[in-house]
Amino acid sequence: MSAVLEAVRAGRVGETALLVKKLTDAERRALLPELQAVRKELRAAPWESRSERGYPALQVAGAMCHSGAAAAATWIAGADMRRRQAPAEMLLKVLADRDTGWQADVARRLAARPVSADVPFLLMAGLVRRSGCEVPVTDAYVVGWVRHIGHSWGRVPLVDRLRAEPDLAPLVTGLFELSDLGEVRWLFGEGPGSWQSALAELTGAGVLERKAVVDACVARLLRGGGPTDHRVFLPLLGLLALTRDELRERVADWTALARDAVSPVAGHAQSVLGTLALDGGLTPRQLAEASEGLLFRTEKKLVRAQLVLLGKVLAREPAAAAELLPAVARAFGHEDTEVQERALKLVERQAKRLDEEPAVRAGIAVAAEALSPALRVRAAAVLGIAAVAAPEAYEEVLPPPPEPVRLMAAPDSAVELAEEVSALLAAGGDGDVAAFERALDGLARHAHRDQDALREALEPVAATRWWKQSESHGRRDTEEYFGHTRRGLLTAEGGLELVLGTLYGAVSTATLLAALRSGPADHDCARHGFSRILDVRLRELAHRIRTDPQPLLLATPSWSTGLLEPDELVGRLDTYRRLGARVGEADFAQALLRVRREDRAAALAAAGRASALGTPEGDRLARLLSAGAAALPGCDRRTSGPRVLVESGEVRELQTDFPEAFRRLGRPFTTSDAVRYCCHWGQENHRHWLATLPELRELVAVRLVHDLSEAALDDERGAGAVLPLLAESGGVAGESTHLCVAYGLGARHPEDRLAAVDALLVLAARGQLDAERLGADLGQLVRRGAVKPLRLAESARTAAATGANTTIWEMLRHTLPILLAGLSTEGTAGAPGTVRGLGELLSVAADCAERSGARGELPHLTGAAARRGSARLVVQARRLRDALAVAEAA
Repeated sequence: MSAVLEAVRAGRVGETALLVKKLTDAERRALLPELQAVRKELRAAPWESRSERGYPALQVAGAMCHSGAAAAATWIAGADMRRRQAPAEMLLKVLADRDTGWQADVARRLAARPVSADVPFLLMAGLVRRSGCEVPVTDAYVVGWVRHIGHSWGRVPLVDRLRAEPDLAPLVTGLFELSDLGEVRWLFGEGPGSWQSALAELTGAGVLERKAVVDACVARLLRGGGPTDHRVFLPLLGLLALTRDELRERVADWTALARDAVSPVAGHAQSVLGTLALDGGLTPRQLAEASEGLLFRTEKKLVRAQLVLLGKVLAREPAAAAELLPAVARAFGHEDTEVQERALKLVERQAKRLDEEPAVRAGIAVAAEALSPALRVRAAAVLGIAAVAAPEAYEEVLPPPPEPVRLMAAPDSAVELAEEVSALLAAGGDGDVAAFERALDGLARHAHRDQDALREALEPVAATRWWKQSESHGRRDTEEYFGHTRRGLLTAEGGLELVLGTLYGAVSTATLLAALRSGPADHDCARHGFSRILDVRLRELAHRIRTDPQPLLLATPSWSTGLLEPDELVGRLDTYRRLGARVGEADFAQALLRVRREDRAAALAAAGRASALGTPEGDRLARLLSAGAAALPGCDRRTSGPRVLVESGEVRELQTDFPEAFRRLGRPFTTSDAVRYCCHWGQENHRHWLATLPELRELVAVRLVHDLSEAALDDERGAGAVLPLLAESGGVAGESTHLCVAYGLGARHPEDRLAAVDALLVLAARGQLDAERLGADLGQLVRRGAVKPLRLAESARTAAATGANTTIWEMLRHTLPILLAGLSTEGTAGAPGTVRGLGELLSVAADCAERSGARGELPHLTGAAARRGSARLVVQARRLRDALAVAEAA
């Protein structure tokens, strides 16, 4: 057996197979533990090592030695075996002497593995062919088959390769049942020579049963799948060219697809239903059922097309009004008032029919409650419902702003603290600031109290860290990592690693001191200032744990926003005084930036107690609290291409009595700082920025403007997540804050726009929203091409849907004049694409004006409303003009 192990380690596959073949069954079973040991050796070996060559031989040996089908399949498909697999032909050869039942069992078990197991198709197919079992129609087998068939492009036409497949019918059935085509989507192609055209040709030739293929194709479209799967099955359905009878017998399927499928599939189903309806192939009841689902969809194109179809059918069959008009009324609740108006016109045309159907009239009257106020006035004459309530009755509804959460005290148990540290590290340090600061304070307190007990509790956490594995990483690597040789600024996760490494002696005191004294090289970019403060705080904590543990951290916030109550800070300074402990410079500086100063009564009361401490830190805190809130620097706007950015001046308060790392935040901030790329790009955590200056959000916002502009202009994702936190923060909500929200409302990705809407509503609920400023900003950004009006319209509509109609109207009434002023007779506004979305913005503005009873004229609106034609821009301009006129008259 030693010869077998030697052959395996050397990677000699053929020799391994010959040696194992000579062994008896008992000897093979006895060899298995030795093979498991070799497998463990190979797993532990470094990636790309020479020992990798042993895997193919190991796979062959294990397959031959396992007598059970389940064990053999598990061995062959092991995750580590994927790194270097034995040839399928070799595995088939060494397993050829097993009985057919055993081979069939292994084939089924291999095929049942996930696609990611990457089991060779030739191995599975070979076992199926030799055993004579039914082909296993699993995802792994079907994906392998598709890859195998598509591997020889250009030599034999695909249709001929498929025709030669003995198990074509079940495999094609499996193709339709794949959970996701993502693994093989690129192989299907399009047009002549594609899988779709080949399957259609084989169906037409009778090789595949037509009804089975059509049913499977329709069923797959009903089931859905990956986001692009319909690009395979929908063209195939078109190539099959269904007859009228085939279409007619699947009306229920087309109805379901029209209601629930992705937009292209729903459009196809709608066209089928439309053809049947106009040919008399649908009853009014069936058309009504299909319409009810379609008219609830968000795609305006589909909804409008269905209303057109309903209008044609009603014109031909007036007697169908009782069945179809309730379905038409479903569109009364659509967000687009043009859709509402189209539906109302259909009802108006059939008004006489409603006299004969009082129950239908009553149902439509109830549905008409969802119409916009202006359309309800029209509906009242037809249906006898009450007109819209007077504008004075409108009451703005804003969601209550989130309340800050009081920070819990650090865990008194070292074991509980270790669990929290483990959770933070597992999250990559991206948890909320409160959890991070609470953990830091707990590490400081327990390190001061009993470092041995703290190390014992943290041992399970530390055991998983890379710096604890000395076999892979030497002391020099660890020292360089925690110093500034390899790394720039510490992130939250890196800081926790540093503190743990310090506790376990992974980094020397000299390295800690050198990194603390020198700090990272300065860099003039938006991110460096806040990241540098976090870096200095973490390095100070690590050094003090090693040399002079602190009893607690002064800068731990009182609230989730980062605010620190002044009386709490005075109490902590008193604890330091009583214990004779030395205050950390960076810790105290961060505490001063966090202490609440806007509540002047509490601040002045705490100032007196701080002065009574008789310590330099107490006197420094007393002066700060007595001085009042810090004055914000002046701001100037600068443009960079389509971008509008902000520069700010010096904050003098931060230039005195603060460590060097903190003074960086008080220096002037320029647009060159905003756009500068640097080595720590992407390491920032905006939550920590806001918690650094919880009452000076404008200093944070001015550094966020460029990042938010990328969300609108460069399609970056995720920058908008900071906006609700910015809105919840303290201090003046000024020019930079509003510009950040403006960019967020025009962000590329829906989740960023939704975050901007949340921020807008929070500012409004807190009475801090300057709608005029925000509206003017949006107008300028749209004119410059930085914000697309369609995205802005979607954001505005979402905000208005919460009940904030007055708020959104006040914003848009300062946005629209800027855009309407540039509207020329040729139909072009200030920036390319402005007109395309301007109609949507006018629609939202009209909705808000109608619902809130807005009064007054809108500059340049009359000219837009006086234009000829029925374009959406003109129609909505007229609607807004009329709404404002009605409100004014009222």
